[in-house]
Amino acid sequence: MPAKKTDAPTAVAKPNGLNKPLTPSKELAEIVGADQLSRGQVVSRLWEYIKKHDLQDPADKRNIVADAKLKPIFGADKVTMFEMNKHVAKHLS
Repeated sequence: MPAKKTDAPTAVAKPNGLNKPLTPSKELAEIVGADQLSRGQVVSRLWEYIKKHDLQDPADKRNIVADAKLKPIFGADKVTMFEMNKHVAKHLS
């Protein structure tokens, strides 16, 4: 039996927390740029920066070693990739 066609309008996807445009802090903007970005874009650009500058701990790739630009964001010399989002959230508005 074919699916029934209705005249009801289709639902439009609402932006979620990952798609909402956010403004990075001055410190974070030095890495990801000053434009408004979604949280997903910020995380993606951070990983590009981390990999480009070889900031993953060679002994445990889950750990990120902060350089001079990341230290003000993380507030520590080393964070895990799981903690990273918590620190980055404080730099987005």
